[in-house]
Amino acid sequence: MAGNRQLPMDLLLIAGFVLITNIFILVPVLSDSFPRTYLGVILVLFLPGYALTGALFPAKKDIDGIERAAISFGLSISIAPILGLSLNYSSWGIREIPLLTEFSIFTLLMCVIAYYRRRLLSETEVFGVSFKKCYLSMKARVLEKPESKTDKVIAFIFVLSMLASIGSLAYIIGNPKEGEHFTEFYILGNNSTIGDYPTEFVQGEKGTVTVGIINHEYRPMDYTIDVRLENRSLQESQKQISLGNNMSWEEPVTFTPPLKGKNMKLEFLLFNETEKTIPYRNLNLWINVTEEA
Repeated sequence: MAGNRQLPMDLLLIAGFVLITNIFILVPVLSDSFPRTYLGVILVLFLPGYALTGALFPAKKDIDGIERAAISFGLSISIAPILGLSLNYSSWGIREIPLLTEFSIFTLLMCVIAYYRRRLLSETEVFGVSFKKCYLSMKARVLEKPESKTDKVIAFIFVLSMLASIGSLAYIIGNPKEGEHFTEFYILGNNSTIGDYPTEFVQGEKGTVTVGIINHEYRPMDYTIDVRLENRSLQESQKQISLGNNMSWEEPVTFTPPLKGKNMKLEFLLFNETEKTIPYRNLNLWINVTEEA
């Protein structure tokens, strides 16, 4: 059992990268900045695999540094679709914030497990990264035995290929091909399900539906929701929402029908920032409002 020892710098760096990536993605001022994309690529393609490798192989004798790096990339590529698939079958869906949360929690959890397993080993057995030792080791190798031209060319091609692959992937992720620009607009009934909408009212009785918006316009959008009964606006139910690209909003909207009658048209109108008079999207319910007994 190990006693007091230095904190594992590699695991601390992994945790630090996760924290910084979350800041750059979640903080509005930084979310459109250049580093955000590359931090996201690192979070997806390297950090989870490295943390998992650390949890699986806590001893330095298990695998060497180059193998550890290669396995980290391979495991990350394998982990990404599994985490994405698990979200696909959840209520959150494959969206930016749930993905960020899942990758962050998985990586940090693996770091904790890796740290715990290293604590069970002696200081001579445990794997660790000492940047000073790495520098001195590389310097000693250079002085001790110069590499042949063939080795240098192979190493250069390998590093160049890795950088080119990461750069290409980062560019593709950071500059995706834009698809159709549209906004999802929907209403849900009782228990937030499709159907079972409130349609029968006594005059003065309140009704509630869940209204949802998902922005797929490839830019931030400002929306206004207006609820109208027989073309009469119910001011109490108006909502103003601002959403970034691929962001969603879903909240209950309460309304009180001021008129009585049968088969009256209750409209849920969505206006965007460029058109304030013509609805961008609209949904209808037909309701009956009777006089209070």
